[in-house]
Amino acid sequence: MIINQLALSFVVPAYNEEAFINATLETLDKIFQKQNLPYEIVVVDDGSKDKTLEKATMYAKRNGHVKILSYPQNMGKGYALKNGFMKASGEIVVFADGDLEIDFHTISNYIEALEHSDIVIASKWHPDSRVKIPFSRKMMSHSFHIIVRILTGSSVRDTQAGLKAMRKSAFMHVFPKLAVKRYAFDVELLAVARLCGLKVVEMPVNIKLNASFSLSQVGKMFVDLLGIAYRLRVIHWYQHPVPRKTSLQNFASFIFHGQ
Repeated sequence: MIINQLALSFVVPAYNEEAFINATLETLDKIFQKQNLPYEIVVVDDGSKDKTLEKATMYAKRNGHVKILSYPQNMGKGYALKNGFMKASGEIVVFADGDLEIDFHTISNYIEALEHSDIVIASKWHPDSRVKIPFSRKMMSHSFHIIVRILTGSSVRDTQAGLKAMRKSAFMHVFPKLAVKRYAFDVELLAVARLCGLKVVEMPVNIKLNASFSLSQVGKMFVDLLGIAYRLRVIHWYQHPVPRKTSLQNFASFIFHGQ
């Protein structure tokens, strides 16, 4: 694979991000205008209730690199990422959170690392990472990792940092198998990638985290983890071919979810 000949797609999931969306798009634009590579930024508005969609749409009208996907109901970050991946045009697809917690200037290093891997993920616990994080969230992250490792067998140190780069061709058979729509989507993505023998590389990240999770969100993540473990270890669901949708199911998906 020759990196400098491949198109790039940046998938940015956005839910009520009106305060950050313009700055995020401007930052990504500035970084990759300098690279002289064909690229697109795919903003997936996940049913925002604020002016996220309006601001992203206005930005897209001024910038031909930006593409907007939107649907009226909030479906979850995992659903948004899956939707964006399937609609992305580039052979290299980068997932980037839209809240500016991560320093995007390291993205070029992730893309270069794809020369020898299928997916490159940010890791808060890489020895070269620079991380500012509340103590409570740090403890929660480590506890989450232990549970993930027990339930899925994953050796990845950090599944949840919001920056990942992958080769689309390597993951085209992975994404149709993914069922999680919200926060544990990253765990499922990496579990299925491991099952398929894809090479995962962890890279350092510069990140500043302020927000905390509610008990309700933690509970939902744990339920999702149990679902992943059940599909992975009990019924071996990920090893089965994905059943094709009927014409009626495809029509229903288009009407209700825009896909």
